[in-house]
Amino acid sequence: MGQRYWVIGGDYRDCRFDEIVPGTEEISGPFPDALRARTEWQRLTFRDRCDATTRYTICVEPIRL
Repeated sequence: MGQRYWVIGGDYRDCRFDEIVPGTEEISGPFPDALRARTEWQRLTFRDRCDATTRYTICVEPIRL
């Protein structure tokens, strides 16, 4: 069984990160390995350093062969 990696996130209403602002959602991927997903996560996370309410995370999807 393999895995695919996705980077998801966007702008949230506040620093509790409970509710994403509609229209700001971003999904990148799939990536074949964790290193490529982490590179994309870093690019998105540090793109706008002053934006405290923007957050991204890496999600792993199992692939059944």
